[in-house]
Amino acid sequence: MAETFRFTLYSRSYCHLCEDLLNALRAFMAREGLACSVDVIDVDADPALVERFDELVPVLFGGDPAGPEICHYFLDEAALRRHLGLVQAA
Repeated sequence: MAETFRFTLYSRSYCHLCEDLLNALRAFMAREGLACSVDVIDVDADPALVERFDELVPVLFGGDPAGPEICHYFLDEAALRRHLGLVQAA
């Protein structure tokens, strides 16, 4: 059975960059033939998250939100490849 990669996306309502990053992540994973699940968390629902992320949203983490950030604002495909352990052919 194929592995499902988990992500956490810190987002907010009415954020076009957030929607763009989520769509780009899903498209990337589909292109690579990889399954994923994304927990989308609204930073505006928690004052601590607003303080932590505020103007950085969207912010993408792997399945462990305590782990390192993968990217913010836009999908960084190189950073995502590193996170997933994918190696691009030379």
